[in-house]
Amino acid sequence: MLLHLQHAFEMLLKAALVQTGEKNIFDRETGRSIGFKGCLGLAATNLTVKLGDVEAGTLRAINAMRDDEQHWFNVVPEQLLYLHARAGITLFDELLQRVFTERLAAHLPTRVLPLSVDPPRDLAIVLDEEYSQIAALLKPGRRAGYDARARIRTLLAMEAHVTPDTQVSNSDVERVVNGIRRGDPRAAVFPRLEDIGTAVDGNGITITVHFTQKQGAPVRYVADESAPAAAIRQIDLQRKFHRSATELAEALRLTRVRSRALREHLGIDSDDTCRYDFVFGSQRHPRYSDNAYTKMREATRSLDMEAVWQAHKSQRPSTSRAACAVPGCQVT
Repeated sequence: MLLHLQHAFEMLLKAALVQTGEKNIFDRETGRSIGFKGCLGLAATNLTVKLGDVEAGTLRAINAMRDDEQHWFNVVPEQLLYLHARAGITLFDELLQRVFTERLAAHLPTRVLPLSVDPPRDLAIVLDEEYSQIAALLKPGRRAGYDARARIRTLLAMEAHVTPDTQVSNSDVERVVNGIRRGDPRAAVFPRLEDIGTAVDGNGITITVHFTQKQGAPVRYVADESAPAAAIRQIDLQRKFHRSATELAEALRLTRVRSRALREHLGIDSDDTCRYDFVFGSQRHPRYSDNAYTKMREATRSLDMEAVWQAHKSQRPSTSRAACAVPGCQVT
């Protein structure tokens, strides 16, 4: 199910990108078409596809669970499978309509009869039940550690909803095991899952499911893997801050000077979540994250870019947050 669902989305995204004139579907070096993650990146910048952050998170989670299911020993409970499958079908229909002005219902058989003895429930309830079951499997004397770890991998894969670079490793699984055995609550062991919710609308054949992002509880990051930080993981900085200033401008379809003006307008260069400077000897190389790209992309859609350019074109490059004369500017 996960394998075919992920593959269907990859084909849909590639078709949508080709339909809208995207030229970078094939890797110039290998001559092969780009992979799933590459499709997500292009779909997010495409003005017609307009794949949002929450939508991309749903697809990343489906892909992460598929990857673990295909290459590891994994357990995806029926409730979590249903929520992701139904959210996937909802999103598939929306993308099909957004790009091709077609509805998924027009391509499905006239008779579809889904049956289940376990009706869908709220995501928070499902996660609490799953966490309790994992804790029961890890109790002394149960000898069910493999089953518990298989379920833990699924919950870790779900972090892809809010974390683009999610990768499930054995060390992550063991940290979760240790946290559960200590009796830590779910919010402490899986803090990123606190940011995820679901919105279910309609009923019967018109039901739709969307994953949503909400403000989760504050968490702390610990570099020492021996510290009881549960599922909090350090991110490879080179993977997080992977865009140069030129690449950032190209992704936004802006010139370098206009991209710099927009960065100054938004205070991107002084935001630790957006910029990181890699230092090699006497050289300093600033790099930018997807968070910087997202903020700037949203700004290009809502701000008067000509006014931004006029306000900043005479200023020298600066990493400080200066006052802005553009109407509606709220630099913090």
